[in-house]
Amino acid sequence: MLEQYNVILASNSPRRKELLSGLDISFEVRIKPGIDESHPANLPLKEIPRFIALRKAEAYLPEMQNNDLIITADTVVLLDGEILEKPSGRDDAILMLRKLSGRTHTVVTAVVITTRDRQVDFSVESEVSFDELDDDAINWYVDNYQPYDKAGAYGIQEWIGYVGVKAINGSFYNVMGLPVQRLYRELKAF
Repeated sequence: MLEQYNVILASNSPRRKELLSGLDISFEVRIKPGIDESHPANLPLKEIPRFIALRKAEAYLPEMQNNDLIITADTVVLLDGEILEKPSGRDDAILMLRKLSGRTHTVVTAVVITTRDRQVDFSVESEVSFDELDDDAINWYVDNYQPYDKAGAYGIQEWIGYVGVKAINGSFYNVMGLPVQRLYRELKAF
């Protein structure tokens, strides 16, 4: 599958790299710094990851070779009509985890597959329900895992996921940042 393409993961996320590796597809990671990830203020929240993933794909177009296939993605954590982005530091991470404690939130990941002559995009949603988290657990997690590079200030595959997540409706891997089952299906169809 995809032998005719030079598959490129355009992401510096170690989790996306790990997840794509699990599909046994040969690929390289290419990172282009300085891509504008802002979005229109009136854009519906669930559309934001698609908008940003498409913008990331556009940034790579000028340097693409004919046989390049680029995968871009963006993930958001949504709670009560608000996006919980990557925390700015320890206090922000603690605040986010307190908001998520005992609640259900939505994780939306958009993926864009781009070649010189074709583009496909899709989004996947998962609902994650957290148990009540006390301050000791939250502080311990933040201090030991420093989840500052993760939307919503948590990695479901880490300690906090083991002790705090009581239910998931949807793809576990989507919550990690790349819905690999759907991506595999889309790549096969490509």
